[in-house]
Amino acid sequence: MAETIVPGFQEPRRERRRRGVSFMDALELTRALVSLDTPTGAEGAATEWVDGLLRRAGYRIVRQPVTPGRDNLYAFRETPAVVFSTHLDTVPPYIPLREDDESIHGRGSCDAKGLAAAMIAAAERLAERGERRIGLLFVVGEENGSDGARVASELGPKGRYLINGEPTENRLSIGQKGSLRVDLTAQGRAAHSAYPEDGVSAIAALLDTIERIRRMPLPADRLLGQSTLNLGLISGGVAPNVIPPAASAQLLIRTVEPTDTLKQSIRSQLGPGVTAEFPVELPFYKGGSVPQGWETTVVSYASDLPFLTSWGECFQLGPGTIRVAHSNHEHIRKNDLLRGVELYTRLATDLLAGTTK
Repeated sequence: MAETIVPGFQEPRRERRRRGVSFMDALELTRALVSLDTPTGAEGAATEWVDGLLRRAGYRIVRQPVTPGRDNLYAFRETPAVVFSTHLDTVPPYIPLREDDESIHGRGSCDAKGLAAAMIAAAERLAERGERRIGLLFVVGEENGSDGARVASELGPKGRYLINGEPTENRLSIGQKGSLRVDLTAQGRAAHSAYPEDGVSAIAALLDTIERIRRMPLPADRLLGQSTLNLGLISGGVAPNVIPPAASAQLLIRTVEPTDTLKQSIRSQLGPGVTAEFPVELPFYKGGSVPQGWETTVVSYASDLPFLTSWGECFQLGPGTIRVAHSNHEHIRKNDLLRGVELYTRLATDLLAGTTK
């Protein structure tokens, strides 16, 4: 198999093979991963690259098929006590790697390839100190339904703790909102716009329904805060002079409690000819105990974390800010990334202090 050369790194191949991962810091690893275009559904290039890298470093590799051509990757040396986990997929469109003195730019730099790089670097730092009970779990599909995380529970051996990587600005997240996608579909009857009484406007029914839903009071939680609603997509109609026979919309609600009551409330607001489906839902999450001395935060976005609870007590931490993720200016500050390596190492050390070898 041809060896993938990390962009911008010119160490002789023989030395790279001999030294494995530890010679590469998180910046080098981030450059390599961000240079790969791996949107959800096409993560294979990143999975293969990480597979080769970790095999050369002496990890045992387990590949878990998720859908054809898409695998989760689990790596460990000894039975893990702590597992670092994040996702290798990104949102589209691809933004090429570039960097300046302060930051690495490009798709996935902060969400979450830079974090994957920081986790690998932290695991190697711990290994160099003699701590080899660290696992690395890299999943697919986080950006569209978490299909990788949903099946990762079948993998093993599991540890006592899992640290999930999302951009939390290097603060330990103790909670996150969930998300509920609402798909609205309206059916009307086409007619000539000069005689509107002969038709039924699907768009008018849809807009009326959306306005009622937007006026609904949404739940709040003392820790997670207020639920929010975004009207993200809307479409419909044929032409300006035709009563529209069909229309649709997609809304996304950031949730803070179980959603059965919320779904019932939405259904009660539907107008004639309008139906609602809830095809994607990610649960909210509230964390457990927090090690002493950690700055904490609560995040409003969803992640894989609620689907990884079978891996033990869960924590969420990562460099970078979600406010630039999914944008055309996604980046991660180099100092923050290197600080993330330190914090991953510190958190694993704090957690391992409560275990025995």
